[in-house]
Amino acid sequence: MARLAAEFFGTMILLAVITGSGIMGESLSVGNPAVALLGNSLATGAGLYVLITVLAPISGAHFNPVVSFMFWKIRELDGRYLLPYFVSQIVGGVIGIWVTHLMFGLPIFQFSTKYRGSLGMFFSEFLSTLVLLLVIFLGSRSKKMCVACLVALAVMAGYWFTSSTFFVNPAVTIARGFTDTFVGINPQQILPFIASQFAAAITVVVIINLFTKD
Repeated sequence: MARLAAEFFGTMILLAVITGSGIMGESLSVGNPAVALLGNSLATGAGLYVLITVLAPISGAHFNPVVSFMFWKIRELDGRYLLPYFVSQIVGGVIGIWVTHLMFGLPIFQFSTKYRGSLGMFFSEFLSTLVLLLVIFLGSRSKKMCVACLVALAVMAGYWFTSSTFFVNPAVTIARGFTDTFVGINPQQILPFIASQFAAAITVVVIINLFTKD
């Protein structure tokens, strides 16, 4: 239960950070999307660093179904935790969105109208997820104490060098379909994003198995 609680609350707070900083950034940027994205990316990176640092000893601080999937496939997560992790992460993410709407006085239940449906964005999600998972895997092998920092920096950079702004997380993607704010995604594009993310996760597992064979 401690593990599931950590994944639930960690993902909930992560979505509150992502969504709240997006709302705040857009409201303070006076119509300049670059300033809004800067505030959004800095807050997300900082939030990730804190959450991973404090919750990793409890659950591993995945907050992300593809991260849990990768660790399960390489036998570093017990299979009995996989589905409960998925549920905790997805439910936590959606509630994080609703909590943020409540904080900012917005309608709690929304659906996004923000279009993110180009082929380039789907490929961006595949490449972004590939990068994130490799950073996590390689970092956990060589610089375990630095994983929180590595992930935070990778996500902050990813906001700026990818067309999809580095969603890289099915729980985050689903949750962001429920907010018609700066960080939203039209629900029609959720499945292609998730398919791209899991395709990247499978690719990473194949790469890991290929290069770590005895």
